[in-house]
Amino acid sequence: MIIEPDTSELLRAAARNNAEWCGAVSRGGHFRRTLWCSPRRTPPLYPDAVTLTPGASAADVLAGVDTATPGCSVKDSFASLDLAPAGFEVLFEAQWIHRPAGAAAGPAGGGLEWAEVEGPHGQLRSWEAAWSGGEGTGLFHPGLVREGIVFLAGYDGPRIAAGAVLSTGGGVVGVSNVFGRNGQATDSAWATALTTAARHWPGLPVVGYEHGEDLHTAVRAGFTPIGPLRVWLHTA
Repeated sequence: MIIEPDTSELLRAAARNNAEWCGAVSRGGHFRRTLWCSPRRTPPLYPDAVTLTPGASAADVLAGVDTATPGCSVKDSFASLDLAPAGFEVLFEAQWIHRPAGAAAGPAGGGLEWAEVEGPHGQLRSWEAAWSGGEGTGLFHPGLVREGIVFLAGYDGPRIAAGAVLSTGGGVVGVSNVFGRNGQATDSAWATALTTAARHWPGLPVVGYEHGEDLHTAVRAGFTPIGPLRVWLHTA
């Protein structure tokens, strides 16, 4: 019997999972009592700090990041901080999402052939290029292709047309970086991510965060919004 954690536990687990993923991508940073943080600038699109508890304070965050150089960003996992006095502005707001462990996913559809990215650096670069719509720059380094992290690629012939990432941590599976060349391909990516999570980690809840149209797509895939978060960007 699978016992799902309550919402407050899920939010903390989702924040921890996301922090571990950000740390893996960044190849650095460290955990403190109330947050994960990196004293040096993290890669593009990845935060310099992720709060882990609602009790994290602005002082906690500012003590762990570099605001002297441009681009510092903070994931306020519980939408509980006011970083405006420190020169930050809200970049966007989103919702944490949750799907129970072992919940059946719908058929992938979309006419794509799905596979897990393995081994060769070139394959990961191709995945990143499809995700970014440009060229692979090495943001997703080969060290990420390891136990506990799965890159999913949906192929239309030789070309990657959709994808997603699954990462474990915090007692949950995080789904992130979901993309598709069109709505049908994106729906296929969500369904495949859920099927893969259930196959590899059948006893773990699945979490993530989305906003805008991507949130609607996640809800259509069976996720439930469970709480707000904010991402702050230092602009002063």
